[in-house]
Amino acid sequence: MKSETSPHIYFPYDRKDIDDETLKMLYRGMLKPRMIEEKMLILLRQGKVSKWFSGIGQEAISVGLTAVLEKDEYILPMHRNLGVFTMREIPLYRLFSQWQGKANGFTKGRDRSFHFGTQEFHIVGMISHLGPQFGVADGIALANKLKKNNQVCAVFTGEGGTSEGDIHEALNVASVWKLPVLFCIENNGYGLSTPTNEQYNCENLADRGKGYGMESHIIEGNNILEVYSKVKNLVASMRSNPRPVLLEFKTFRMRGHEEASGTKYVPEDLIDEWGMRDPLLNFEDYLLTENIITEAEIQQYKTEFKNEIDENLDIAFSEPKIEANETEELNDVFKKFEYQEVKENSEKENIRLIDAISQGLKQSMECHDNLVIMGQDVAEYGGVFKITEGFVAQFGKERVRNTPICESAIVSAAMGLSINGFKAVVEMQFADFVTSGFNPIINYLAKSHYRWNEKADVVVRMPCGAGVGAGPFHSQTNEAWFTHTPGLKVVYPAFPYDAKGLLASSIEDPNPVMFFEHKALYRSIRQDVPTDYYTLPLGKASIIREGKDVSIITYGAGVHWALEALDENKSISADLIDLRTLAPLDVETIYNSVKKTGKVIILQEDSLFGGIASDISSLIMENCFEYLDAPVSRVASLETPIPFAANLESQYLPKKKFIDSLKKLLDY
Repeated sequence: MKSETSPHIYFPYDRKDIDDETLKMLYRGMLKPRMIEEKMLILLRQGKVSKWFSGIGQEAISVGLTAVLEKDEYILPMHRNLGVFTMREIPLYRLFSQWQGKANGFTKGRDRSFHFGTQEFHIVGMISHLGPQFGVADGIALANKLKKNNQVCAVFTGEGGTSEGDIHEALNVASVWKLPVLFCIENNGYGLSTPTNEQYNCENLADRGKGYGMESHIIEGNNILEVYSKVKNLVASMRSNPRPVLLEFKTFRMRGHEEASGTKYVPEDLIDEWGMRDPLLNFEDYLLTENIITEAEIQQYKTEFKNEIDENLDIAFSEPKIEANETEELNDVFKKFEYQEVKENSEKENIRLIDAISQGLKQSMECHDNLVIMGQDVAEYGGVFKITEGFVAQFGKERVRNTPICESAIVSAAMGLSINGFKAVVEMQFADFVTSGFNPIINYLAKSHYRWNEKADVVVRMPCGAGVGAGPFHSQTNEAWFTHTPGLKVVYPAFPYDAKGLLASSIEDPNPVMFFEHKALYRSIRQDVPTDYYTLPLGKASIIREGKDVSIITYGAGVHWALEALDENKSISADLIDLRTLAPLDVETIYNSVKKTGKVIILQEDSLFGGIASDISSLIMENCFEYLDAPVSRVASLETPIPFAANLESQYLPKKKFIDSLKKLLDY
């Protein structure tokens, strides 16, 4: 239909029972972000903002959906969802400061555009890797379901993002677990410059819902009344019948992926066609034609928003540039955590490493009723190593959850649980499989607190290590991947006593912890361990033996190899340091020992190049050089993948060559 007063056509709007005030609210909701964007495009050309991802032409989706959800229901938006932020009534000067990298923004200048979240407004912003957002939404929805609060959450992506594996995993998990998530795909025709026919080979992305066993709908994304009405009905239904729903919003991106991209790759007639479907101008025509709004009211709204935009820009522009403060930067990598010692009881029992981990995990579940365990086969089966055997009977399947084989989505879901008030322990069936969940660990868990002050209360358990004939894909000890990543804590115990206490502390700590458990030690190492719950501090090494001739620094299985070597060579007087925690690293204990002995050898199971031994060696050289009587020695496994056959695996591991290297160092 075409109005008599405007060149724009408008959709066959059906207001149903929507009152005039709501119609005006929806119009104002779209007008405000449009006016902000138009101002931003001017400032971009003036060099006053660094980058802009335009959502012009897509406002109806953000505005219609946000208008339906309650203020305390989470929304996970993307680049082109400015309407989400304005509908949640975030003060504009804070948004403008965010885009200029100033302190009144949400990331203290550490990230740009919409790469932020805010608990105050229940918004969780995107990361550039896109896909993990769907998994985070799963976790938020799982927390809602466990709270029984009848809330839903909504998460956005573009049609291009739907090709990412993280998104497929998250959709599957949501369907299996019946999580109340609105999965919103804004199909705007192009992923940067790649048209949809080069991105997927199906007519509609909503059709994929059938494959996931999930309800799905196609919505005209430029028709604000269709968006508002259909989403409102769906949300009401999801609150009474929790389930995921996949929504494909048909829309169009009127400007480039970001302004520098331009739109030369888009056929001109396509731009003209979608220009006629402008959601704001068409709705304005409708309201005028139906005498719901007047030209004077429209002008009044525009004047109001212009003044608001200008006033808030003045605040943001007058704000000084953020000052670089090294101490503040370093302190914000982790959420502050005051360690509270829980002392051990006097009663002890002699148990294996695997029993200590199981016991520590069970007692943590008893201490924290908001703790959820997730992993493949961890429920009735008890996990492949039987660490969670019997947990379902005590804690139920809501808190001890079998997962599909989708490490990335589960790590992301753990982050979502943390955002919504829960703690999570994720069991990697084998540490090797963490590669499938690497993206959310490195880019989400590790960076969230630094970026927008959001904790990641997640422990990832990592059964690792060689010596059991498991071959290249079940034997890696890959701790160096994570010690290199600021924002992660890395724990690697060698004894049952340490494992139990450190696991309890790791779960109490609101920061992400990679907790390594050596498989070869699971059932071969025993120790007297307190029967009750207790904690041990992270970042504190243990001196296993004391001596005067050499400092042996190691962790994990290396501790036991070193003990065996010392037992077989009684004449060697050595400090044997079990690091226990690799990040944070107890450099004080290391330096004190090296200054005493003057010689140091570092033993690791990981292959040598790029391992943590290299960094410890460098730290010693930089801080203890004048105390050294010999070069720092490093001993590690061969520079090969881990072989299966026993004789090859034995040759691979550094156990046999350690004593030769130690004696060579002592003779230096």
